Amino acid sequence: MIGVNKNTAQLIFSSTKKTIAQEQDSGLAFEGEVEADESYFGSKRKGKRGRGAAGKVPVFGLLKRGGRVFIEIIPDAKSRTLIPIIKEKVMPDSIVYTDSLPSYNALDISEFRHLRVNHSK
Repeated sequence: MIGVNKNTAQLIFSSTKKTIAQEQDSGLAFEGEVEADESYFGSKRKGKRGRGAAGKVPVFGLLKRGGRVFIEIIPDAKSRTLIPIIKEKVMPDSIVYTDSLPSYNALDISEFRHLRVNHSK
């Protein structure tokens, strides 16, 4: 798709993974405007897509707008999994943007300012 051979693509992918790993080890908390979202990765399969699809690995990510990224493989996208990660990695009084997944409802009554993005609109 991007017009490079597989070795070049692998080199870019490896370099990106190393950079993300180095940044994650810095231990600094996110503050200001932070986006939170979960996604599912894995090979293309027939049947259900997205949440609950067989053989897919759930991954949760935080993005500081204009800055750092944090990603973590998670067992599920439930509130009991996501909220502790957000509380550990995001400073209080930050603005946290999420989609309308019910797992994020607890952010409405937390120390964060919680704003939702409605993807269907």
